Amino acid sequence: MAQSPLEPICVRCARVQKTCCQTSEVYVSPGDVRRIAAYTGQWDFFHDALPSDPVYAEQDDDPPWRDLVFQPDGKRRILRRQPSGDCVFLGPAGCRLPLEVRPLVCRLYPFDYDCRGIKPQLARGCPLQLVRPGMTILEELDMSREQAEQWHRQLYAEIAEEPRFRAAGVPCVTNE
Repeated sequence: MAQSPLEPICVRCARVQKTCCQTSEVYVSPGDVRRIAAYTGQWDFFHDALPSDPVYAEQDDDPPWRDLVFQPDGKRRILRRQPSGDCVFLGPAGCRLPLEVRPLVCRLYPFDYDCRGIKPQLARGCPLQLVRPGMTILEELDMSREQAEQWHRQLYAEIAEEPRFRAAGVPCVTNE
């Protein structure tokens, strides 16, 4: 099947592998919850769950993430998935949320980061072999490091809101 040169890399990715929208457990920050709820008018798009990969919870290299994202029972707030395993917001043409509403971790991908900042190497997962000649993955995704650094600062500011957000009793439908 021939690919259109204007076809987004995420569409090309979906042809060769499961995408990050189909495999990732996406943490939603307090700000993400507010933005998505305001846009969709719904509160049932997330739930609290343990990581499917226990190694994820054992990472100790990012104290704010470890101490604030994870609840005492080891769960964290993530986007729900469709029965197929796809993100609840994944539609036939990609994400149904506009960029400014999407969870910050989705906006940041494929940047890898921790509380200290954006790491020099990109996260694994994007099929770099699909990047068009003469372009970088960031150009393909229409992203800049400066934009990612802004989203990173925003994410960690929102992570710091977690204790107050949970204390406010945000509505959440559990997965049990």
